[in-house]
Amino acid sequence: MRVFRGINQTIYSWISKRYMSGCSSYNSLTVRKSYRSKKQARRVFEKNAVPHAKGTVFFNPWVAIKFAKTYGFPLVVKPNVSGYSRGSYFPIENYQQLWKAIILAKMWWPTTVIEQYLLGKNYRVVVVDGQLMSAIQRFAPRVVGDGVSRIETLIDTENSMRKALDLLECMYAITKDKKTTDYLATQGLTLKTILPMGQVADLYFRISLAPGGTVDVGDKATIPEANKALFLKVLTLFEANILGVDVIFSKGIETPHTDQECIFLEVNSRPYLKMHEYPRHTKKEDLTPFYERLDALAIEDANLY
Repeated sequence: MRVFRGINQTIYSWISKRYMSGCSSYNSLTVRKSYRSKKQARRVFEKNAVPHAKGTVFFNPWVAIKFAKTYGFPLVVKPNVSGYSRGSYFPIENYQQLWKAIILAKMWWPTTVIEQYLLGKNYRVVVVDGQLMSAIQRFAPRVVGDGVSRIETLIDTENSMRKALDLLECMYAITKDKKTTDYLATQGLTLKTILPMGQVADLYFRISLAPGGTVDVGDKATIPEANKALFLKVLTLFEANILGVDVIFSKGIETPHTDQECIFLEVNSRPYLKMHEYPRHTKKEDLTPFYERLDALAIEDANLY
């Protein structure tokens, strides 16, 4: 038993350093194992009337095709077990994109999730015992036109700004590679296009940091009590010390969830807290009191997977 635990600790330590740098470790092994997969989280959402997307876990790709025919687009495809949005593809708007997403997602994990996707505002909300720790809105990589500069120049300017603000400690520079040019082409744009003043051009479909996405800190005081109560309910349902809750609101987090479409996507038992320290356009929050409370916890089997 000691040998097994030693091997487990060594493997988990390597996984944490290689793939989970910046992620928190404030939940017990029991909590982490109980809700590691997307399917487990959805089961809790369904049982407790938490708004969520219809979805299914599949191995056979034809199950996903049948799902698309039943529920239509847009959709999201993602590995049943993953983090950092690795292997996740959204919004999927047609069957060609769906097949590509299935193949790529299965490179991360053999069992795959397909779900309905809501076109709205994407958030990561971190909840701790009795409180909302932080709420950030997440954005795909993008540039804003100034009426004179080409998109390629706007990208260079944005990357220079990120470097000057020391944001590259967490987020990534925007690339001008094939995936960027291909995505621009879907909008009738190229790197040489001059964007009108104020026009936003998304440079990739994924709302995550790896392709150059950004986050901005929200004002928790503007979140209605109904939404706060729902987030705290989710934390209680999963019996966790902390959770990173991924959610989409059609109008925004400042509107009660009862007055708009709302989809809870998943929960993260080891949320990536580092990104909350690197907002692109808003002021960074002082989260020290929360870290002090969390660091004082005695976590069971924190170094085991």
